[in-house]
Amino acid sequence: MEQCLPQHSITPMPQAFKFGVFAEDKGSHARLGQAETPHGVFDTPAFMPVGTRAVVKTLTPRDLEEAGAQIVLCNAYHLALRPGEELVKQFGGLHKFMNWPRPILTDSGGYQVFSLADSAKVTDDGVSFASPVDGAKLLLTPERAVEIQRDLAADIIMPFDECVQFPCEHEYAEKAMVRTVRWAERSLKAARGPGQALFGIVQGGVFRDLRERCVRDLTAMEFDGYAIGGLSVGEGPQLMQEALSYTAPLLPADKPRYLMGVGTPCDLLESIEKGVDMFDCVLPTRNGRNGVAFTSEGLVKIRNSRHRLDESPLDRRCECYACRTFSRAYLRHLFVAGEMLGLRMMSLHNVTFFLRLMRSAREAIAAGAFAEFKRESLALLSN
Repeated sequence: MEQCLPQHSITPMPQAFKFGVFAEDKGSHARLGQAETPHGVFDTPAFMPVGTRAVVKTLTPRDLEEAGAQIVLCNAYHLALRPGEELVKQFGGLHKFMNWPRPILTDSGGYQVFSLADSAKVTDDGVSFASPVDGAKLLLTPERAVEIQRDLAADIIMPFDECVQFPCEHEYAEKAMVRTVRWAERSLKAARGPGQALFGIVQGGVFRDLRERCVRDLTAMEFDGYAIGGLSVGEGPQLMQEALSYTAPLLPADKPRYLMGVGTPCDLLESIEKGVDMFDCVLPTRNGRNGVAFTSEGLVKIRNSRHRLDESPLDRRCECYACRTFSRAYLRHLFVAGEMLGLRMMSLHNVTFFLRLMRSAREAIAAGAFAEFKRESLALLSN
């Protein structure tokens, strides 16, 4: 019988969040850094596997550690609905509740304002909506979002913000951006837990004047880092990269830069080149559960009949358990037969792939060769 993962001793002393940049690539804005939190350090550029409800779907904490994860993301909005931040607080916070000893970042729920736009009512005070769990009327304010994340005891927390849809008229994008800045100021005044870092979130749609104004207003406040939100919402990779090209350089060089909800391996490499330090995205696990693997030679759709007799691993360059152990033929069989192991192995591989890509990017930046690494990687990924 498989032994349970031993409980980690998670009793760190609260400490201030710290971040340092140790190297910059010669031919780009790519940076090599490290962040220090109450639950340890993580290296940047960093990819955070998404554990929306305090679990990265199909994967255990042991899986994540062996894959090389140094930090994960959870969602305060979803956890406040179920099981409730009060219950998590009784367990000593998210780290003990989910038995993850390393850093955790929690998103506030601002994206849910975007995804629940049809049923949510946005005012300057906050957002009211019906709970998708039991239909109860709820009001989420900047202060309430910080309170939830304080009780969850995450290392890095995000303020409540308003993410606009694409396309969006300049007038409303400006209104949402101004509201986001005001909410950020209110979030700074709310009581946080010991050692918790708070990042500001830059909004403004795809409008340069709004993004620049938002950066100016937020950097006048004392945030521990800065996130770029409101991208990857339908604007496409070209507009996203354009927005990054004029937004990222304006952010403080001594603070981490976090691009929220992005993206594909190509998106990550393009964004690292522009100076982004942190990423999160559901693609590795979502694609894995749908039978699509990211590999060093492009996407592999494991259900395709061409893999029925294929004895090769998903990716010859990968050291994950799935690639060390199973053939493409066997993984295809798992999906055709509806076996859960297929979803788990494909998700494990994809998370490992993303984390290995970040590790390789860090090595390339340290060697002053990121531009060449990016060019070679994109050539392989486009096959």
